[in-house]
Amino acid sequence: MSLADFDRQPLLAEGPLSLRPLTADDIEPLYAIAGDPLVWDQHPMPERSERAHFEEWIGGKLADGGTLVAHFEGEGLIASSTYSNLRTESGGAIEIGSTFLARRMWGGPVNRTIKRLMLRHAFTYVAQVEFLVWDRNVRSRRAMEKIGGRLTDRTATVAHRAQAVVHLVYEITREDFTIGPLANA
Repeated sequence: MSLADFDRQPLLAEGPLSLRPLTADDIEPLYAIAGDPLVWDQHPMPERSERAHFEEWIGGKLADGGTLVAHFEGEGLIASSTYSNLRTESGGAIEIGSTFLARRMWGGPVNRTIKRLMLRHAFTYVAQVEFLVWDRNVRSRRAMEKIGGRLTDRTATVAHRAQAVVHLVYEITREDFTIGPLANA
């Protein structure tokens, strides 16, 4: 399969965790998570914990169509993550980002499972997946290292409300995925 065939709205599952496309009905349960200021305290847009900013941002994600929500059996919605920026150069790459988890799920297996499912799906289409992480977001940088993300020498400047924000580029290749910490479910 090629990048042109990539399904940005798959249904994915492993054990008690399932991922499905974001719908308008998910906005309120997701805001119950995103309204916690600690979820965004290491993000360049900490105001996403405010309802108006969250609704503007998640509305864009809903319109774009690449966002998945995570449902954990017995817990309801617990997270959101997005496939974005499908690049065709060098054989193609997919970016996974905009992930946020309910704090009660921090430090456990949920992020690893979400990323394993999304990576497994992406590697059906491309050989490389990228993650952009704000250079000051220590929590996300550590999470990337735990799942086998390799810090590259590249950076990306992303506009956030007319501000240029530098992000570090991490990557996981298909080959690294097969032997890395996410290989064994």
